[in-house]
Amino acid sequence: MSISACQQTPDYDYLSGETMGTSYHISYQLPADADEATIKASIDERLQQINDSMSTYQTDSTISKFNQSDKDTPIPIDADFDRVLDVSRIVYKQSNGAFDPTVMPLVETWGFGSTMTVERLQSPPTATEIAQAKALVDFESLVQKDQTLSKTKEGVGLDFSAVAKGYGVDVIADVLRDKYKIRNYMVEIGGEISTSGVNNQKQPWQIAIDAPIEGSTVSERQTMTVIRQPLNTTNQMHLATSGNYRNSVVFDGQHYSHTIDPTTGKPIVGGAPSVTVAADSVALADAWATALTAMPYEKALKVAREQNLAVMFVVLADGIKIDDTHDSIDDWQVVQTPAMQTLRADKKS
Repeated sequence: MSISACQQTPDYDYLSGETMGTSYHISYQLPADADEATIKASIDERLQQINDSMSTYQTDSTISKFNQSDKDTPIPIDADFDRVLDVSRIVYKQSNGAFDPTVMPLVETWGFGSTMTVERLQSPPTATEIAQAKALVDFESLVQKDQTLSKTKEGVGLDFSAVAKGYGVDVIADVLRDKYKIRNYMVEIGGEISTSGVNNQKQPWQIAIDAPIEGSTVSERQTMTVIRQPLNTTNQMHLATSGNYRNSVVFDGQHYSHTIDPTTGKPIVGGAPSVTVAADSVALADAWATALTAMPYEKALKVAREQNLAVMFVVLADGIKIDDTHDSIDDWQVVQTPAMQTLRADKKS
């Protein structure tokens, strides 16, 4: 996913920074009664609060304290943690467990962290190792009472990496809108995006969807299509894209994703290379994009239609073999759910 029409004009400002192991980028119409430094300080303060809550790299974060806790030990949780847990619970239930933030034991067992290698598939975990890890993937073991969270099973832990960036985008948008009354903005963290109002050309924002070409860099990206912010009552858009094409390997003629299906305990084979979701919040879109990526494509398309989700899949074009080299935009096609078609009904490009 990339952003188009973002050149700046005098009354539009641009901010960037580091957060959640990636970077954020914000384009917005600078209000007359506020300055860039003050706005950036407010944004960074809120992002730090989210990291203090949900960063698994901070040993004193709320999520780390929960992961390190014994079973039946209530851990106080903050409002940000509570909201992300609520989104996770919704998508967990509606996806029948395809989205599960307790999946990390399986990811670690398969060795599919930040990188993925064919060596692991040459010597995959045994059925016993998978079963042992899968036993710790148990969202139902979480017990929330008032503002505390505990677990009924020893060793269960949470990782909100598949929803926290989307939530971070929502939070930044809240700061811009609620604290500074900014109505025209685009916020992006690691490819998850929220837009509102118009861009510096006084046009609705539009987001480019890239062809899922393996190994492609920013300068080599090929745009499949764009999603233009609809002219609706809210004049906002919340998007998240998840994809396997930047982190997958081929073994014995099969493409394996780094994404683990929590329901099977194994990597996805035959998943959609790129999934873009529009939803009522970026956090919700982020979670659903992950859930649909954790399913074979045909199942993901069926679930997206049944749940009336606005989803755009980028998959191989008809007649293109999966074991071919796919380095051209002509190798791919866009498949949309009815809800996404409705969302894009007023698109101009």
